[in-house]
Amino acid sequence: RTDPLVESARQRGIPVFQPLRMRDPEVYRQFTELAPDLGVMAFVTDIVPVSILDCPRLGTVQYHPSLLPRHRGRSSINWAIINGDTKTGITIFWPDGGIDTGPILLQKEADISPGDTVGSLYYDKLFPLGIEALKETIDLISRGEAPRIPQDESRATYEPPCEEKDAVIDWAGPVQKVYDLIRGSNPQPGATTSLHGSKLKIFDCELIVQDIPSAPGEVIDISDKGIAVAGQEGYVLIKRVQPQGQPKTGAAEFAQSVGLKAGERLI
Repeated sequence: RTDPLVESARQRGIPVFQPLRMRDPEVYRQFTELAPDLGVMAFVTDIVPVSILDCPRLGTVQYHPSLLPRHRGRSSINWAIINGDTKTGITIFWPDGGIDTGPILLQKEADISPGDTVGSLYYDKLFPLGIEALKETIDLISRGEAPRIPQDESRATYEPPCEEKDAVIDWAGPVQKVYDLIRGSNPQPGATTSLHGSKLKIFDCELIVQDIPSAPGEVIDISDKGIAVAGQEGYVLIKRVQPQGQPKTGAAEFAQSVGLKAGERLI
């Protein structure tokens, strides 16, 4: 897809460089020739060498979607929701050679609502919060007032990338944990379960906490609202799924297409 930042730069006659690997020597040569004042990293998918971080006259700052030092790593939004956190935020920090370990410049908090997913938390809260924070950051740096606050290593946590193997549903666990795993994996990597021997990914859902006699994983109801599946101390109403090898679809439509009946179980 077209990158709006790239298009905006080109419309203004600003040169755009899009190297595949920041570690290539040619990239460093091009970078130093630009004599940058400030480096800003807002979505980083490559390992950026310290030589490039240190090159700009005023240094380099980075956006991270958590309240560092908690939730270091590239899946910080996923794990905050999966772990049941009710608060997160964004951090602008001065990156060094570690993974999200440099001194903090500023932080802003955001609540994690009970119905938040990775998508809603990022796009509705952490993305706009980050834009405002970066504007504030550049203003502080330009005035020479940007702090460098060491991270408290005693509070540090790091989680690996949240992948499919980390998002397998255990229906025997508390229904709140099942629900948090589903929304903490939505839209990526998608929480995984199994039906009729095939993988099924679950996305949008609703949590209902109440005593029910059904066994964990049992389908207790199918309606035009979705598929109700039991857990411990309640159930989740599944609204959107993705069958193996197929696109995402409404849960009610899926249930009808495979002839799902109440009493069957997801495992």
